[in-house]
Amino acid sequence: MNIVISLNKDYGITSHDAVTAVKNLLKVRKAGHAGTLDPIATGLLLVCTNEATKISPFLSGLDKEYIVTMKLGESTDTYDSEGKVTKKFEISNLKFKIEDVKKIIQRFTGEIEQIPPMYSAIKVSGKPLYKLARAGVEVERKPRKVTINDIEIAAFEPPFLTIKVSCSKGTYMRSLCNDIGEVLGAGAHMTGLIRTRIGNFTIENSAKINELPGKASAMFSMDDALNHLPEIKLEGDDLKRAKNGNPVKIEQKSGSAEEQKCGRAEAKDFQTSELPDLRTCFIRLKDPDGRLLGIGKVARDLIKIERLIKI
Repeated sequence: MNIVISLNKDYGITSHDAVTAVKNLLKVRKAGHAGTLDPIATGLLLVCTNEATKISPFLSGLDKEYIVTMKLGESTDTYDSEGKVTKKFEISNLKFKIEDVKKIIQRFTGEIEQIPPMYSAIKVSGKPLYKLARAGVEVERKPRKVTINDIEIAAFEPPFLTIKVSCSKGTYMRSLCNDIGEVLGAGAHMTGLIRTRIGNFTIENSAKINELPGKASAMFSMDDALNHLPEIKLEGDDLKRAKNGNPVKIEQKSGSAEEQKCGRAEAKDFQTSELPDLRTCFIRLKDPDGRLLGIGKVARDLIKIERLIKI
């Protein structure tokens, strides 16, 4: 069983435990996830089984969508409701209008710099930040550039504010809540998080653990899971070289401006002798019958083999 499962993770369970539950339920040899969710969070967790674990890096980088609830008036050391309160504000003294809140949260759209929370898995000098934090050690964290594509208010019932966020990989919703609280001058921490979309995967086509393996709509082939990548069919000597993990030489033809946006090019635009003039691009490799062989990386006049799929 080499598939990707769109799992709707329950509250209170770690991503590791969710993967273990799926692994035991489906009786697969190995399983892993393509992007963790904290125990406090619910929603989409992509679980890859057997050979599909090889494609998890090509899923973890997809844009994501969240519904986030924060409580105004309190800041915590973890930036969420599981931490210790570090600051308190008298919320009744703060006269918030929804129009003002809308203007403030729009400041966080586009490419922004975000400082990761101390309670995170990011490593500094080989040690996860959360281990340092538990030992009472706080270290300087370098800001990271992330992109917030869109942010809007879903509900506002002071002291609670719920927002819908579309963002890039690596965006910490806890940090976003804390930062919004700082700008509002009220403090804030995250109280709830639902991941509703990862790339083309949506929560509507996901399954709870107790719905597996019966819910087929939540189970995807590797090819379907990678449908955000363009594809190319190989044949003859090129096919043999790719199967052996060797680079495939290609003849470049200058493509249109649209074709040169690799992620947006359609599969039909790619033939062995017709690839856009790209510096780098991940691409699905298929045999003449359309079976997925692996993933390649287009680099000028070569397709370098990144992953080979053995089914």
